[in-house]
Amino acid sequence: MSFVTFVSGRYLRTRQKRAFISLITVLSISGVSVGVMALIVVIAVMAGFETDLKSRIMGIRPHLVITKSQGAFTDYDLILKELEPIREIDTASAYITTQVVLRTSTRTAGALLKGIDTAQEKSGIDGVDTTRLAARSFTKASPNANNNLPGIILGKELAANLGVIRGDTVYMVSPRGMLSPAGHMPAMVKFQIVDLFETGMYEFDGTLAFINLTQAQKMLRMPASVSGIEIRLADMEQVKMISDAIERIVGSDYTIENWKQINRNLFSALRLEKTVMFIILTLIVLVAAFNIAGSLVMMVMEKRKDIAILKTMGATARSIGQIFVIKGLLIGLVGTLLGTSAGLVLCTLLKRYSFIQLPSDIYYISRLPVSLKVSDVLLIALSALFICFAATLYPARQAAGVDPVEAIRHG
Repeated sequence: MSFVTFVSGRYLRTRQKRAFISLITVLSISGVSVGVMALIVVIAVMAGFETDLKSRIMGIRPHLVITKSQGAFTDYDLILKELEPIREIDTASAYITTQVVLRTSTRTAGALLKGIDTAQEKSGIDGVDTTRLAARSFTKASPNANNNLPGIILGKELAANLGVIRGDTVYMVSPRGMLSPAGHMPAMVKFQIVDLFETGMYEFDGTLAFINLTQAQKMLRMPASVSGIEIRLADMEQVKMISDAIERIVGSDYTIENWKQINRNLFSALRLEKTVMFIILTLIVLVAAFNIAGSLVMMVMEKRKDIAILKTMGATARSIGQIFVIKGLLIGLVGTLLGTSAGLVLCTLLKRYSFIQLPSDIYYISRLPVSLKVSDVLLIALSALFICFAATLYPARQAAGVDPVEAIRHG
């Protein structure tokens, strides 16, 4: 053990003459522990919300979308065949989307209509992908024995707004109608509700409706064209590489957007919120660091005579400063280890047991989601140690500048 480490350990273990300094040291360790624990728990919960929200959004929205830059998208079958050799693509299918009005005998509601290719059901059902589940619902739905109406699938909130359930009928009014002597007449088609879906997000459950792609083309008078092609990948994190590969295949006449670009604003807001919470909660550790600095400054004042004796025995100003730096870092290290352990235990308990229940009528989940990442824990621990290190610099400089002659004379 080096001279600096030995003296630092002795100063940390021995009782100071002033109990107030010992109290500040304990408070410093406690402050660092509480700050690190709060940071780990809050960041883990926010990461859990982000992960859960991402999985729900990606259950509705595709990983990649191909649209025609100009003109009607009529050669979608050819492009779908060209995409078949790419093994990373899980499903690729054409779709049509437009705004419509749904009407019953008593109620009316606006909806975002999506025409999907039910043939995509041949791929494995993901369980989260609502588009695939809708395709399977169309495949398994039994036809209406009375009038064989085309089927439609509604979000649960949209169905509740319309006051309908599975098996009821609704009228769909599309702005793309036809010209008549009386002027423009909107198209109106009667549909039977074959199924309902629920994602837990009102934005989707309250506005989205699915119908068969062929029926959508017929209703919107787009017999040979679609709005675009949506693609789902086996690993959505490979979206940049696959996007570049598709761009080389389809050329510059098409626009390719990935899920990061489509949901840029939402995920940017989540990252910003996480960063702001990290900065705010770091202030707890900063307050504890001021306590460390205060206890070290008072210890320097108490140990002036000891410092003078060490200097007369040959200790350099640098080694004296290192003694107090190491002591401050030991305080920070103990606090960081205790806080990290407490934070990991609390996150494990929150993940396993539902201590905190969220009101389901406000939030789309009923319990706190927890997603603990090793990188986040390391960042929090290193940040706490850095703050504690910065707090030791001034007391260490003050200790290094003690004049041994003056300290002994007035000691």
